[in-house]
Amino acid sequence: MREMIKMVIVLTILSCFSGGVLAYLRNSTQDRIDNQVLEFVKGPAVRTLFEGAANNPIADRFTLKDGDVERTFFVAVYDGEPRGIAFETSGKGYGGDVGVMVGINVQDDKLLGVGVTTHGETPGMGAKAKTDPSFVSQFKGQSATEPMKVVADGGSINAISGATITSRAVSAATTDAGEIYRKLKSQIDDKLKGFKK
Repeated sequence: MREMIKMVIVLTILSCFSGGVLAYLRNSTQDRIDNQVLEFVKGPAVRTLFEGAANNPIADRFTLKDGDVERTFFVAVYDGEPRGIAFETSGKGYGGDVGVMVGINVQDDKLLGVGVTTHGETPGMGAKAKTDPSFVSQFKGQSATEPMKVVADGGSINAISGATITSRAVSAATTDAGEIYRKLKSQIDDKLKGFKK
C-alpha cells in the first residue's frame, strides 16, 4: 500500500512539473507562432487582396469583438485613404473548415476578392480553391452585402469541377463575412479614421 502511495505521489509531481514546463514553453513561443501565422498563412492572401496598397496591411490592423469572437481586420490604404479591409471567416468544406480571407472596399461595399488561407481539402480537387485564380476572381466586384452561392444553388459562382462542396464552403464563408461586415460597419468606420495618411 505504501509503495502505491509513493508511486502516485511521484507520478503527480512529475505530471505537474511536465505540465508546467509545457505551459511555459507554449506561452514563451506564442508571440512567435502568431507572427508566423500572420506572415505565412494569412499574409499571402492579404497581400494578394491588397496589391498596390500604399501601406503594409499586415502591420496596419485592428481587432473588434464579434460576440465571443475577436476578429482581426487588416487595412489597405490607397491615395492616403483607408479604402479596404480584410478579415478571415470559414465555411464547412469536404475535409473540414476552409479558412477564407475576404477583402471589402469600404467605400462601395464591394468585394476586393477572396483568398483561401487554410483547408484540408482533397489535393488536386478541392485544394484548387487556394491555387486556381479563375475561381477566386469570380468574387471580385460582387456586393459584400448579397449572399454568395454557386450556380447549382442558384447563384453566380461557377464551382470548381469535382469540388462543389469546397466551392460552397468558400461562398458560405464570403456570405458570412458580408453579414459580419454589415453588423460591425459603424465600428469598422470608427477604427479606420485612425489610418488616414
